[in-house]
Amino acid sequence: MKIKVSIVQCDDYSKARDAIKEAIDLIGGLEGIIAPGNRVLLKPNVLAIKKPEAAVTTHPAIVSAMCELVKEAGGIPIVGDGSGITSSDSTATAKALRTSGIEEAASNCGAELINFETSGFVEVDVPGAKHFPRLHIAKEVTEADVIISLPKLKTHELTLYTGAVKNFFGAIPRKDRKAAHYLEDRDLFGDAVVDIYSFIKPHLAVMDGIIGMEGDGPSAGTPISAGVIMASYDCVALDVVASELIGFDPLQIPTNKAALSRGFGSGHPEVVGTPLEKVKINFKKPTGGTLALMPRFFRRTLRKQFTVKPFINTSICTLCKACVLNCSVDAIEEKAGSLKIKEEKCIQCYCCRELCPSHAVEIKKSLLVRIVTRGKK
Repeated sequence: MKIKVSIVQCDDYSKARDAIKEAIDLIGGLEGIIAPGNRVLLKPNVLAIKKPEAAVTTHPAIVSAMCELVKEAGGIPIVGDGSGITSSDSTATAKALRTSGIEEAASNCGAELINFETSGFVEVDVPGAKHFPRLHIAKEVTEADVIISLPKLKTHELTLYTGAVKNFFGAIPRKDRKAAHYLEDRDLFGDAVVDIYSFIKPHLAVMDGIIGMEGDGPSAGTPISAGVIMASYDCVALDVVASELIGFDPLQIPTNKAALSRGFGSGHPEVVGTPLEKVKINFKKPTGGTLALMPRFFRRTLRKQFTVKPFINTSICTLCKACVLNCSVDAIEEKAGSLKIKEEKCIQCYCCRELCPSHAVEIKKSLLVRIVTRGKK
């Protein structure tokens, strides 16, 4: 049977529940994956301590709707994630869940809320892994009967697009995330993300595409109305369609390429509901992804001239040191009361930029990149 991805138009979060139910019904409903009494883990994107209108995190209306629908299907909803921003006192996830409105959404629906940062991790074997044959996975992920991904439709400076597959990067601890970023190459990183996905094997994905993020996502971009809810039993298929919907060649997305090469999902799923052509919208591309969008010949021969490097704007920096905690190669140092990125050590993974709560990490383009990308989206 061909894998289906549904698209339902929805322009307001007040209409999210009906749109989600329609999207799930179009692919076959919840009854086929949820049995009465099942513990159903809902995994939103709770990347950072941001309010819903910033479009960094999955909107709480999506979480509320899914909790209600899971309960109607006889399941027990559990909401859990681990924030991308880490802090020395392990409070970032709790703050992000509260600020995003997801804590309140879960509470109002009577759903259990799990903080992956503090609930513990289990070491597991990952058969067929390319980089991580052993990983630490959030305990609740390994114990849930059903796993549902609730990603946000966003661009990403390292992987160009982030969606249902990469959403499970939040299910591993910071030390494993740093190890993945240490791989440096975005294609190798895509393979590492698929290592995580291959173990978790979610049962369903529902994409929050009502308001997405374009440009320098996943946290420093600009909210943009995409007006869609999407659903699929297959995360890879959903990501293929969603990345095309926002103007990317799906095979340029490292996680799509890695997953498809291992036989996960489908590069040509069946789209049901609203036709893809009717809702396509060209999101502004991420600055940090500029090099990946260049022809392979240019990337190989002019790599040193095609640079998009992060630097810290010290006039904005609050010295919270989220960038220091998250840098996989320890390329950020403090000197004379300010932080600086050591260019010779930086691997341009953009974690510092992605996870800076004050947006103090900015981008410096080489002259050649500025010339080639001038005026381009």
